[in-house]
Amino acid sequence: MAHISLPEGLPGIIGPLEAYPETGIPLSHFTEALLRGPSSLTPAERELIATHVSNRNECRFCTQSHAAAARHLWEDGSVVDEVLEGGEAASLSEKMKALLQIAGKVQTGGRGVTDEEVRRARAAGADDRAIHDTVLVAAAFCMFNRYVDGLATLEPDPSAYPAMGERLAKAGYARG
Repeated sequence: MAHISLPEGLPGIIGPLEAYPETGIPLSHFTEALLRGPSSLTPAERELIATHVSNRNECRFCTQSHAAAARHLWEDGSVVDEVLEGGEAASLSEKMKALLQIAGKVQTGGRGVTDEEVRRARAAGADDRAIHDTVLVAAAFCMFNRYVDGLATLEPDPSAYPAMGERLAKAGYARG
């Protein structure tokens, strides 16, 4: 049961976004820009970063919903499961491996990102935009994870995640 009154039947972040549209609408537009807007990273890559950070933060709702979206967007959805298992996914590019390492450092504290990790990402093909977007997605999902878990929002039935992921992959995040 959530710590506050939220609309019934709306899991995870959806309940607080609907209950508080003055913050929910800007947050959903921010998420749309972050995960679907212009970037040198694909939506699939950004969803994978969101999944990785959410998994490290142990936020089940965000991990499962963004993993489901990433599976719909990624050509080989099994890469998502490899990342969730905690290893470096063999099928990922060196660039994505380096960016996920940066995202992991942001998840534990932004000052942990080193010049060496940024050099590794650049050497693998990451540009300024990719590095910026990786850091911003990681930082934003730390906030979103804490928002969802700090309110103890509704956890959906696990069977709901594939449809949720398909909707996010196709329709995105903007509301209102």
